[in-house]
Amino acid sequence: MFINYIKAFDDNYIWTIEKDDKIIVFDPGEASPVINYLKDKNLDYILLTHKHSDHVGGVAELKNKYGSKVYGPIETKEYNNVNLKDGDEFELLSENFKVILTGGHTKEHISYLMGDNLFCGDALFLAGCGRVFTKNYKASYDGLRRLKKLDDNTKVYAAHEYSLNNLKFAKSVISNEDLDKEYEEVKNLRKEDKITLPSTIGIEKKINPFFIAKDLDEFIDFRNKKDNF
Repeated sequence: MFINYIKAFDDNYIWTIEKDDKIIVFDPGEASPVINYLKDKNLDYILLTHKHSDHVGGVAELKNKYGSKVYGPIETKEYNNVNLKDGDEFELLSENFKVILTGGHTKEHISYLMGDNLFCGDALFLAGCGRVFTKNYKASYDGLRRLKKLDDNTKVYAAHEYSLNNLKFAKSVISNEDLDKEYEEVKNLRKEDKITLPSTIGIEKKINPFFIAKDLDEFIDFRNKKDNF
């Protein structure tokens, strides 16, 4: 089994899990990059984290072309073969997947944990988190607290290349050597147009203001500052 990515739009990553000629993709906002990547292979499963168009825009075409089975939260039910909620578990490609509610960005946003791999859509980024479009900051805060409880070695596969901007913001509100080191590493990677993901839960505990926030009020303060950064 291996995990790979497909670039979409300006900064989206469509993550793949591939095993024994079986393929899963996460949040295909565009169909054409996936089709080009697959070539003559089939697409067996599509897993969705939330309803935004840059995450579901390619689903209908891919499902029609490949007959893929779609799993997702209730807010993507128009595409889903299987509706998921917090705490659900299921097996694909002989791997166990656990569903974690990570709302706030959208009401029913979910993340998927497979072993020590977390596919978190727009809930968690390297040194950042998703905008709280629902205005339910507690839902976003609580979702991140759930993710923070995962093992430190859990790899974080976020859906966007926001790392450098997030780190610039992080340095404006917190300060430590780990953050400085990560900033330099990410800056060098982006100079070469290289991917900066995955991160890990352990790293995020050291550099992510939204993980470090001591309470909901500080989380909201950081989120408001980031929205205006």
